[in-house]
Amino acid sequence: MTNNNIVQKLWNLCDVLRDDGINYSDYVTELVLLLFLKMVHEKTEAGLFNRHPLPEGCRWSDINDKDGITLLNDYKRILLSLSTGKDANGNSIHEDKLIQAIYADAQTRLREPRHLKQMIKSLDQIDWFNIEADGLGDLYEGLLEKNATETKSGAGQYFTPRALIDSIVRCVKPQAGEVIQDPAAGTAGFLIAADTYIKSETDDHFDLSEKEQNFQKNNAFVGIELVPGTRRLSLMNCLLHGIEGDSTDESEGVIHLGNALGDAGKSLKPADVILANPPFGTSKGGEASITRDDLTFETSNKQLAFLQHIYRNLKPGGRAAVVLPDNVLFEAGKGTDIRRDLMDKCNLHTILRLPTGIFYAAGVKTNVLFFSKGTAKKPKQEINCTTHTWVYDLRTNMPSFGKRTPFGENHLKPFEKVFGKKADGTSKRTEEEWSFDVQDALMSRETGTTGATTEKGGASLEHTKETSRWRCFTRDYIRDTKGDSLDISWLKDKDSIDAADLPEPDVLAAEAMFELTEALQGLEQLVQTLAGTNEKSAGTR
Repeated sequence: MTNNNIVQKLWNLCDVLRDDGINYSDYVTELVLLLFLKMVHEKTEAGLFNRHPLPEGCRWSDINDKDGITLLNDYKRILLSLSTGKDANGNSIHEDKLIQAIYADAQTRLREPRHLKQMIKSLDQIDWFNIEADGLGDLYEGLLEKNATETKSGAGQYFTPRALIDSIVRCVKPQAGEVIQDPAAGTAGFLIAADTYIKSETDDHFDLSEKEQNFQKNNAFVGIELVPGTRRLSLMNCLLHGIEGDSTDESEGVIHLGNALGDAGKSLKPADVILANPPFGTSKGGEASITRDDLTFETSNKQLAFLQHIYRNLKPGGRAAVVLPDNVLFEAGKGTDIRRDLMDKCNLHTILRLPTGIFYAAGVKTNVLFFSKGTAKKPKQEINCTTHTWVYDLRTNMPSFGKRTPFGENHLKPFEKVFGKKADGTSKRTEEEWSFDVQDALMSRETGTTGATTEKGGASLEHTKETSRWRCFTRDYIRDTKGDSLDISWLKDKDSIDAADLPEPDVLAAEAMFELTEALQGLEQLVQTLAGTNEKSAGTR
């Protein structure tokens, strides 16, 4: 049975939970509280834990052979004990801060013991033996992705498409020994992908010394998540992937609970790599409000505040990739100040314009900004660090992505190729990339234009930098021509109408008057027809 089959089988258990009055928004949380016990059991049986992470009396084996009200009561007791670290008599049974954080305030809303028993039987019937124990984390993440794609659950705001995350990580190339941070962790997708990449580069850490392995397990990753339920999911995700966090840290694991735009973010130590997809929206007070007093530019735009945190919190020479909506690229006032400050303190070497439809919030237009602190030669430089910025347009003339047309790795490979092998964006680059819509690049030759030419049906397809998806823009151009806006586009939308090809205004006006007259005459005929019908109807009464 494949992971996808198992994920679907787990998702089908939602029918059981709905029978107990549990809705989609609570479904995954309810399921993973139980699923985590099972996955820890499987990983322990496979010898992947040096010791069982859960205390005696609070394990899968303590509930899977029980039934009736005894089963439900014991399960409630286990959740309470894991949350508090104490048994029913108040005696301490474990002091694992990470487990306490995962099960903080955990409680089941199940009311029928038979429903809990049915879920336990379903989990026991899965052929876990044929799943690699290391694959349990991927299975769990598949469940999170399934939850995100279900519009009924409303969980899409926490989930960045895995294909995009993996592509970003391959470009930024996190290394063993680096501190990697995500100030808007969600379900920890970026941190998990970074860990997976490092493992692939170090033979699953076997190339590292014991000290280096411990660093990767306990100190390499840190994130912040505002929503307690989402943080629970991310902590489970990290633990199932072998990322535990510092057991001596009172901050309770890899993912800290708090507001990155408040004291929690202010206390984060500088990082070598920051990867993030901050939540969309503006600050409207409450716990998600912007309360940082260490940011240079005050703003109510949360993405602009996150961007400031990210480039300020990078170590000299550190690298970052952040997903941001279009408005961050062109917002005036403080937005311009922040972009200018970013380009002074960092080398903003690459912008990836993403297509619409790849996030579950409909219509959101997003970009990925890649930058490094300082310059390659002078990491501590704090002015004029950006000299030119490369932009890849993966939005114009692209399909409308969604469930029927999924966005995947194949759409990002051309970008990764032109990005180059150097993680700081300093690879040799040329303005040539026509992987998509080359058939729409039919152009007439222009004087002085250079480019590769191919033939199609007797017509000339000319490749020029104006039709390339990959262009370079100088800092002078961004400042003098764009007014420090980073909303840069040049490709012509094949569905758009070029104003230069439109008729003269008086011709357009005459055409509009003609069409309006025709429409009025048609409406008058319809009214007359309806009136005649009514008269005939009245005459037959």
